[in-house]
Amino acid sequence: MHQGQALRDLERAFKNFFTVPGRGFPKFKKKGKKDSLYLEGSIKILKGNYIKLPRIGIVKTYCILPSVPVKNVRISKRAGDWYISFKYDECQPRPLTKKRAIIGVDVGINALATCSDGTTYPNVKAYKQAKKRLTRYQRRVQKKEPGSKNRAKAVKKLAKTHKKIADIRADALHELTTWASFKPQHHSDRSMTM
Repeated sequence: MHQGQALRDLERAFKNFFTVPGRGFPKFKKKGKKDSLYLEGSIKILKGNYIKLPRIGIVKTYCILPSVPVKNVRISKRAGDWYISFKYDECQPRPLTKKRAIIGVDVGINALATCSDGTTYPNVKAYKQAKKRLTRYQRRVQKKEPGSKNRAKAVKKLAKTHKKIADIRADALHELTTWASFKPQHHSDRSMTM
C-alpha cells in the first residue's frame, strides 16, 4: 500500500477508536483477509483494456476502460480474483433522469425486490441454482478436516460461489433500479432479462 494512504488509514482508525463508541483498537491487516493495496502517482489508462500502474507495470483488465486521467487506484482481492477500482473526474455532466412518480423498492431474500406499488420481482434463475450449489459447498467444507489442504480448496470454492451469488444479485438489482429510474409508470411493458 502507498505509505501516505496507509498513514491516512491508520489516522482514521485511531480517530474512530477515540471518538466512536464501541470501536476497537486498530488491527493490523492479515494476509489472505481483505487483501488490497492503494496506489497513486503516474497511473495511465492505455488503449483498450490496459492500465499502467506505478511499481507494478502494465496490467490487462477484463473490461474496456474509459480514456480519462486517473487520480488513484485501489486493487483488491475477492474469492481469488483481483479487482481494480479507480477515481477520476467526470468531464461531462450526467443527463437528467425523467420525471415520474416516486416508487420505493424493498430488497428481499425470497423475492429479489418488492416495489411500494405491490409489484414483486422474483429472484433470477441463476441465483436459485447458485444458492443450491452454495448449500452443497457449505456441507463439503464442514466435512473436511480443519487445517487440511482439501478444506482450503473447499473454502476457496465456497468463497467463489458466495461471490457469484453477490454478483448475480447486484447485476439483477442494477437492471431493476435502472428500469425503475428511466421507464414510464406502466409495469406491463417491462422487459428485464431474468
